[in-house]
Amino acid sequence: MKRMVVMGLGKTMVGVAGLLVCLIVGASVALGAGSSGTPAGGRIQLFVQPGQKQGSGKVLLTGAVGDYGSTHSVTAEGKKIATATLTKGTIKLDITAVSKKVNNATPAVDNATCSASVTVSAASPILGGTGRYAGIHGTIKVTESVGFIGSTYKSGAKKGQCNTSSSGTTVAQIAVVSGSGTVSF
Repeated sequence: MKRMVVMGLGKTMVGVAGLLVCLIVGASVALGAGSSGTPAGGRIQLFVQPGQKQGSGKVLLTGAVGDYGSTHSVTAEGKKIATATLTKGTIKLDITAVSKKVNNATPAVDNATCSASVTVSAASPILGGTGRYAGIHGTIKVTESVGFIGSTYKSGAKKGQCNTSSSGTTVAQIAVVSGSGTVSF
């Protein structure tokens, strides 16, 4: 009986030791996969769902930076700066050039449908980052496409025509922002 207890205890110890080894190796792999080490850099793709009236939007980056979060922009010292607040840090991007192109674009309005669209692209330098993205640099070619449907005059001599004046309103609008580039750390 004493021998069975010793053998049973030996098997239990081997089982506990094996379990500890699995836990240690598993934890090391898990911690390594989620570590905050510097990414390797390379190609990235940017996808943004803009917020209303330049408010907070949603952002997703794929490729060398696989992360997501929210974005907002501010104008400081004549530059339009977008900040992506991601799950592992932040990335700041100078979107001045693409913003100017969008603001100065003159879309061709289809008077039969009161609809219009415009697409512009410009290089947007990365200004820096925090957290996992500290030291990031590179350039993303950002493309912004905007489509909208305007209102029509409800009465008067222009009834039914597109109201392209400053008193006209937008009935529906969608903006799509995307881009790609190469980053380094």
